[in-house]
Amino acid sequence: MDITGVALANVTELPQIGTAVLSKAMDTSEALGAGIVEMIDAAAMELSVNPYVGANFDMRV
Repeated sequence: MDITGVALANVTELPQIGTAVLSKAMDTSEALGAGIVEMIDAAAMELSVNPYVGANFDMRV
């Protein structure tokens, strides 16, 4: 069994695996960022329709 050949094959594949994982993480972050932007836009639309809703609240302790 050629252990050095197997070890060398694993070493050459590690950067490719790391790049694939990083690409997937970036795609996920991009999707989450787009979702946050949509939520902010929806909140801005609600404020333009009802500007005083949620601005103040009464609280008793």
